[in-house]
Amino acid sequence: MLHPIESRTTSPVVAQVLERPPAAQSQGDDNPWHTGAACRRDEVGLFFAPSKEPTAARLSREEQAKQVCARCPVLLECREHALAQPEPYGVWGGLTAAERRVVLARRRRRDADLHEATRIPAARSRIAG
Repeated sequence: MLHPIESRTTSPVVAQVLERPPAAQSQGDDNPWHTGAACRRDEVGLFFAPSKEPTAARLSREEQAKQVCARCPVLLECREHALAQPEPYGVWGGLTAAERRVVLARRRRRDADLHEATRIPAARSRIAG
């Protein structure tokens, strides 16, 4: 089965993903990072929700997708791609869309804290000097 990025399905979610070029390339290689993805051999439907999917079915499907991701050699590249885009749907890099939103919020908070931490000592040195 094709990787979600290369799928020929008519799903609007997959079609939206198809329009975006992969953000990351594997280092020292001309092939896109996703050429080595474990999900290339699995059902695309495992990674993207059908419309009006019941909660229990969604949780089961997402768990199965995460199991595929867990054995993937490009898990981190996939995750960073999904966070950088940001991909609004599906399981990417072992994370659901909701989990990726949490990661992005934590990164924004961390970056704001780091920015604030570097700004305060600079302001103190101006006041003291």
